[in-house]
Amino acid sequence: MNHLPAFLLERRSPHPPARTQGAVSIPLLEKGIHRLANIVQSGYAHWELSRRDGLFQQIDARVKVLFLALFLVIVSLKRAIAPEAGIAVFVLLLFALSRLEVSVVYKRILALGFIFGVLVPFPSMFNLVSDGELLFPLIRLAHPYDLWIYHVPEVIGVTREGVQGGALLFLRVTNSVALSLLVLYTTQFSDIVKALRIFRVPDTFIIIITLSYKYMFVFTRTVEEMHFAKKSRLLGLFRGREARSWVAERMALLYRNTHAQCGEIFEAMVSRGYTGQLRLYGLGKISAWDWCMAAGLLGFGILFLEW
Repeated sequence: MNHLPAFLLERRSPHPPARTQGAVSIPLLEKGIHRLANIVQSGYAHWELSRRDGLFQQIDARVKVLFLALFLVIVSLKRAIAPEAGIAVFVLLLFALSRLEVSVVYKRILALGFIFGVLVPFPSMFNLVSDGELLFPLIRLAHPYDLWIYHVPEVIGVTREGVQGGALLFLRVTNSVALSLLVLYTTQFSDIVKALRIFRVPDTFIIIITLSYKYMFVFTRTVEEMHFAKKSRLLGLFRGREARSWVAERMALLYRNTHAQCGEIFEAMVSRGYTGQLRLYGLGKISAWDWCMAAGLLGFGILFLEW
């Protein structure tokens, strides 16, 4: 009876290979590929969400673009926590009425709000940056110090004004992101581009936005195919020097391909009659329902503005 080779009897570990000294393992590259793939999946998911039978999906794109512009201005103008919190509750209610996945979307919103609304202005909460009423004392020194133009107080801690400013900035960031995602998730990208003509956006700018958005999906698909093509030819680990060399070569190749593809696309557009002017179709007259919703949203905007 023939015996099986030893390498066929070895049981592989179910865990992926970890990072070793001087080498970059494949799972590290795959993690980046999966994130790029999530971008593509999220883009397609937006199109599906915009077709749901929700409140905001039934509103004309032009009304939603104006709503976004109005409320972003209101969010930036308010200097109190109460109206910002009221806007946050109002936007959360719109998410629920639009039948969006509130828990999934708000994880991203709160994460961005924590990074740009808490971590970035975190030093300003201490009395080292600005004076204010001390709320939480943390460090007590023997006496205050004066270092050049900086004054170090005897007691270092968190001030009430710093906490209020941080909370206000956190609400502003979360509200701005939530408003933007609400419109993006409930409106097809093509309708948003068409609605931008309300603000007399130049045709060149609209073309750049459209082509960049479309190319993002082509780019992620190309990177994914490059990665799997390389992975199918590998046995073992990818050394650090080889990995860096391969990544640099792929970046240069993507740049050359993108540059060449841009020229080909432009020539194809010109051959089909492109003259630099856009003619957008698909947005008809605004219905009575859209006018009613526009009036209601405007009323809420005035209410928050006067708060």
